[in-house]
Amino acid sequence: MNPHVDNMADILANEQFLQSEWPQSENIPWRQRKPWQDVAIINLEPDDGLLVTHVNQTSGLLRTEGKQPLANENQTSEEWLTNHSLDHQNLTLQHLLTLSKIIMKEDEKDVKQLQLGLDVIDEFESKLQQMTDLYHQRMEWLMERSRKMFGLVKGSRVGLLIDSSDANCGLGRLQDFQAALLCLLDEQLCFRKQFYFLSFGSDISELWETPRDVNIRTLDEARQWVQGLQPSGTCNLLKAMKKIVKVRKLNSLLIILGSCPDQTAEILSDYMQQCILGRHLAIQTVAYDCSIHMTHATLRSLAEVSGGRYHLYCTGCQTQGCWSSDLEVLMKELQQASDILEKIQEIRQGLLGDTLHEVAEQITTEVAKILPARFLPQPPNHDGPLCIETSSFLPKTSADWLKQHGLKAKKLSLYQVLAPNAFSPLEEFVPILRKTVSSTLHGRAMMQLEWHDGTVKNVHVDPPLLYEYQKQLGRAMSQFECRVDWLSTSSRKIWGNVCERRVIILVDISIYNSLHIIHIQHSLRLLLEQQMMNKECFNLFVFGSDVKQYQPQMVPVTSENLQAAWRWVLTLECKGSRNFMSALKTATENNLNEQGDSCGMYLLASGIPDQEMDRVCSYVAEICGGRDLQLHVCLFSIGDDELSGMIPARYATPGETACALRELARSGRGRFHWFQETGIIESDDIHLLLAEIEKAANYSQKCAMLVESLRKRSMKQSQTPTDAGDGLKMLVKRENRYPQKLLTPKPMALSPARKQASEGSSEESSSAVRALTWHPHSAKAAIPPAHLNKKWIHSSVENRIKTNKTAKVSKSMFYTEDGNKIGAVYQKYPKMKNMRKTIPFVYLPKEEEICSTSAWLKKFSIKKLGLDLHKLVSGLDCVHTKQLVRSIRKRVSAKYCAVFPSVEINGVMKHLQLQLHELEEYIEQMEQTLSRYLQRLQWLLSGSRCLFGMILEKRVCILLDISGSTSPYLPALKKELTSLIWEQLRKDSHSFNLLCFAERVTTWRESLVEATDETCHDAVQWASGTIAHGNTCTLEALQRAFQFLDVQGIYLLTDGKPDSSCSLILKETQQMNKGRGVKIHTISFNCTDSTANEFLKKLAAQTGGRFHRCHGAVDGQLAAHKMLAGGFADEDNPNLPAFEGDDLKRLSREINKARRFLTQAKSFRHLLLEKQKKPDRTGNGT
Repeated sequence: MNPHVDNMADILANEQFLQSEWPQSENIPWRQRKPWQDVAIINLEPDDGLLVTHVNQTSGLLRTEGKQPLANENQTSEEWLTNHSLDHQNLTLQHLLTLSKIIMKEDEKDVKQLQLGLDVIDEFESKLQQMTDLYHQRMEWLMERSRKMFGLVKGSRVGLLIDSSDANCGLGRLQDFQAALLCLLDEQLCFRKQFYFLSFGSDISELWETPRDVNIRTLDEARQWVQGLQPSGTCNLLKAMKKIVKVRKLNSLLIILGSCPDQTAEILSDYMQQCILGRHLAIQTVAYDCSIHMTHATLRSLAEVSGGRYHLYCTGCQTQGCWSSDLEVLMKELQQASDILEKIQEIRQGLLGDTLHEVAEQITTEVAKILPARFLPQPPNHDGPLCIETSSFLPKTSADWLKQHGLKAKKLSLYQVLAPNAFSPLEEFVPILRKTVSSTLHGRAMMQLEWHDGTVKNVHVDPPLLYEYQKQLGRAMSQFECRVDWLSTSSRKIWGNVCERRVIILVDISIYNSLHIIHIQHSLRLLLEQQMMNKECFNLFVFGSDVKQYQPQMVPVTSENLQAAWRWVLTLECKGSRNFMSALKTATENNLNEQGDSCGMYLLASGIPDQEMDRVCSYVAEICGGRDLQLHVCLFSIGDDELSGMIPARYATPGETACALRELARSGRGRFHWFQETGIIESDDIHLLLAEIEKAANYSQKCAMLVESLRKRSMKQSQTPTDAGDGLKMLVKRENRYPQKLLTPKPMALSPARKQASEGSSEESSSAVRALTWHPHSAKAAIPPAHLNKKWIHSSVENRIKTNKTAKVSKSMFYTEDGNKIGAVYQKYPKMKNMRKTIPFVYLPKEEEICSTSAWLKKFSIKKLGLDLHKLVSGLDCVHTKQLVRSIRKRVSAKYCAVFPSVEINGVMKHLQLQLHELEEYIEQMEQTLSRYLQRLQWLLSGSRCLFGMILEKRVCILLDISGSTSPYLPALKKELTSLIWEQLRKDSHSFNLLCFAERVTTWRESLVEATDETCHDAVQWASGTIAHGNTCTLEALQRAFQFLDVQGIYLLTDGKPDSSCSLILKETQQMNKGRGVKIHTISFNCTDSTANEFLKKLAAQTGGRFHRCHGAVDGQLAAHKMLAGGFADEDNPNLPAFEGDDLKRLSREINKARRFLTQAKSFRHLLLEKQKKPDRTGNGT
């Protein structure tokens, strides 16, 4: 068999080939049908004895008979039109004009005209009709059989991606879809050299591992494979594309979709665009019997990015059942032919003249004299006189307006409203406690609010007052929004608010603004009509390379002067470059000689000046200093494609131009205004108003927070049960952790008491001292204080303890104002060891500290803050013990055991001696601590810290893995890297360098550079040009990073195992890091390989760095938000994800510990409440 035979009919007719190559066996499936039935040969001419077998002879014979084929089956419509388009056939309107004769008018010799004969028009129209019929015949041919369903398949080595999802191959669709694929095999694919089949649903299924040559056996295998297609889940197109792009022998790809893919169009298009770079692969996408808009958009996007073709097939009506890129090209050609035929009909009817037609290329000398601006579109009544408006009020800048109408001026600042009811926390020294304590009155009566100076004040919340205040804030915000709308309309949209009484206007009419001269004139018209009538005097200056002025001096503002100025503006032409210095000097030297009212210069420009900006800014600062003169700059932004083909002398991007002119306005103590045709981009006046609106919204939010906190506290207090006869309990301060001691009863007579006070006998003094210095461990004052610890201490321990000296106590006695009661104040206090621990007051800073979680928890962990609940309730005197009573021969509890609830702490039964108010305070402190932990968790999961973690060192090197496996995620990685550079490196003034590694290592700079605006811009631009390819040379990247001698930290981001041995990398890294102390922080990016993650953990631990993985970031953010918004009622819901990164793992572990302690504290509180409801029952004991 000849391998170069292209005609499949010749192959099928070769019986010797079939007998010699394939055995005649009934066990082989492909032999169950006749050989000549494998491929359907259609549209063959009847055998009239003249046909021959060779294709070249057949084509020549058809040409002899005058029968041309309708279309070349191997050509797309674009390729076919290269030889059959109207332009190629010389059937355009320009070709028709070339057939005419040029004549001269008798009365006007300079005007040339064309003369066309009717016979020429008839012949031209006949050819055009023939081409139109030919286009219709090709369109009908494209909409037949398999070409209607799948379009025209191109390429000699074709790969097919077939959608076998449930939606496409479900009940009622599978048989029709299989029949269509079999028709495609018989009509088009059988004539290809090689083909490859791959179906995809939730998973992929391929017919062969590599493309196979087209022959009888492979065609039959393909038919059987098509007939065996079954629905297989969802439509995972991305997985199928990843598989088929690895097949390197294909030059054409046919994607057939009948359902919506799982991935978005952006992801699929970006992946395909990256995969076909440098590779010739023709892609044709087919939407088979699918009416889903997202599917059509995805396939169109894939066809556009690859330069391929798109085909749509539906089982609806004939007109809408088939549409493709091939048909669209033919339709455009048909439309062009239809337009030409309409022109010819107009010529016949005499609408364009019977025989004379003007030549478009020849223009008269009169037209050449017209200014180019006359051809630009103009607004209505552009050349007419001004319609001058008179303002009823004197305009003000936003800064001056806010001095009268701002929040502070109207006393609507939140701190002004709350100041009468705000109190600073008091700290006083309490002698009996021997320490300084803070007042906690706000705990029940007030709320805490952070003041504008950073201090915290206790605020009495009055809901009616705050409600009225919020209504006033709403009215103020509406007023601010109305002014913003007013500043964004009419001439203020272009010039801002013109406030000065004396105005000088400078306008840039350089050659670069030639296409916008109408816009500039209209802007000046609006200014003269709407904002100039209430001014004192004015003047106009326009400048390009030279400066022109309306009048030598400023003239009074009158209707006549304004109309004359407008007529002068209509004569302006754009010439030269932007000579700012000359314009400023001319304006200031001739118009600012007299000292008068404030004067404002308004500069309208579209680019930076010809001179250096430093020189211009220095001159402006000099002329504006010492006089009441301001320079306001209005920037009109035009695109780079609108420069009329001319490059300015000094070019800058729009952002750089805005920065330069903004600095010029600051030098002139003026305002900056930046706009374009679509609206305002930046305005100093509007910016001040938006800041005031944001401030008002912030105040309103704080008001709502105060009211909500007060409501929650009220509900909390109303739900707490109180004893019926304990009405005075609410008056007890929360600071009194211990119950007040009962004074010893005093005699009614005064003399014995005075005698006792004066004599001060030692026995009574010592007993009084003992009575007053003993602190009970609970509210039960009747429990003896001295016997518990004596029995508890072992005798062997007593022998080793030295005898403590009796503490000397001195006191002073005094009479109180209440009857005969006597009080005592101690001057020297005994040193008593108290076994009970107090609930500490927790303070956690609101600002996030840039450090690792390990370092942060060393200062703010639960243990460091003293909030370990087990330690608070696990004193030595809290142990629940039983002792043997010999008389009854059994072990019983002490009689006070029934007084305290018993709880199990770490497997040991303890007496819960914490009081209810102490548990309330512990719960409050723990909730604050837990909220702060969750806020830090949200901070760690936000911004660039989510992917890269925190950058701790000041001199760092970032290593990025750009191997081939990172290609689907590389665009997202570039965005996160940009965020890292600006959010962490630039903000914290780090010195840094970037390294990308795949098959080799590429560096951004040769050394570490300081993070400035310029270097950060350069780094982002360099990183955006990286392309994913090759393998992962991790060791070479680390070796290159260690060559920077001043590096302190290396941040390695990778998505898998390195090419070299992991143990080798660990060994080499340890050797390179000897004596240097460089920390390597490893980042796992979309890596699910446990071996690779373990390697990264070992590498980070070996150098003292941290391992980071952003897995579960979204779930962590959601769980933290739910806990902060919904409270901490449930310990297990919501659950934090199992973080693997060191920082997130340690913090989540501390959060879970805090939630567990909080749940236990609430259960302890419930026990105490239940204990209070039941009467005290004292059991028998020793």
